[in-house]
Amino acid sequence: MASSSAQRELQRELETKANDLSKIQKDISKNHQVRKKYTIQLGENELVLKELDLLSEDANVFKLIGPVLVKQDLAEARANVLKRIEYISAELKRLDATLQDMEEKQNSKKEAIFKVQQRIQSLQAGKAKA
Repeated sequence: MASSSAQRELQRELETKANDLSKIQKDISKNHQVRKKYTIQLGENELVLKELDLLSEDANVFKLIGPVLVKQDLAEARANVLKRIEYISAELKRLDATLQDMEEKQNSKKEAIFKVQQRIQSLQAGKAKA
């Protein structure tokens, strides 16, 4: 009788750990989606910077603000794009660090689940012998 209650307790523990693992995997998936978005933005901004570098210093540069094109200084436009690239790069580094942390948590949860499954199997094997 005691082994069946122990087995039920282990089943509950296994379900809890499996739910935690599922949440971590969803967070990892969200992180990948956000990282993909930032990677695309970084590529676009680097392309804009290359285009701005091709322009002569007296070229007209316009910025779209709502429905209106507003004239902008080339140096100011270049500085804005560089700031965006810097920000996006910092966000990508932060996301990479977060992703690494989540993957470590995922691996530890998988190990914990494996240990609980082994304990359940050993209980069942003990039951079968008795």
